[in-house]
Amino acid sequence: MRNLKVPIAFLAGIILMVILFFSFKSCLTPNNKKETSDYYLITNQITKMNKMVVMEQNTSEIQKTKYSYTFMGAEMTSNNIITYTKTNAQVSYDLNKMKMEVDSINKKVIIKELPDPDIRITPSVEIQSMDDSFVNRITEKDIKNVTQKAKASAIKSIDQTKLRNEGKTQLLENLNNIFVLAKALNYKIEDQTGKLGVLGL
Repeated sequence: MRNLKVPIAFLAGIILMVILFFSFKSCLTPNNKKETSDYYLITNQITKMNKMVVMEQNTSEIQKTKYSYTFMGAEMTSNNIITYTKTNAQVSYDLNKMKMEVDSINKKVIIKELPDPDIRITPSVEIQSMDDSFVNRITEKDIKNVTQKAKASAIKSIDQTKLRNEGKTQLLENLNNIFVLAKALNYKIEDQTGKLGVLGL
């Protein structure tokens, strides 16, 4: 009886290993693994982009401001301030706010909502030249006033509607490039926003 204990234990061990092997193999079927891999590849491709700057515009302008004193309708003295303004305008999208679903079973990427554009206009003003005299002094208040007007003028000169439209077009083109991986994996892009069809996604 003692001699039979070793073969029975050995046989039980083999049976247990076979059961574990097939159980483990059934959990790692190629279909399940492929679907999970596809899902993470596509979602990571979107999330890693985070905030996308799609359009950038740089402008510059020179502005001359004149301060003068008159007496009896005649100009007695005057000073000039010349400013140089550089303006940077950017259109960006926070892709973390884009609502989408990946249907790995039916192989579809469903776009539910696109984020709104963030338009940022940053003017920078430099004093290029300034005439000052003992009689007609240019004060700090005058300089601040000129600087503020130069910034306001720069912001007004940017066509935000045009910038927003061009930014949207660029966003769609960028999304088209992002979804190259999804298309390579034979995923269909389903647009529920009605804004992506122009690119044939």
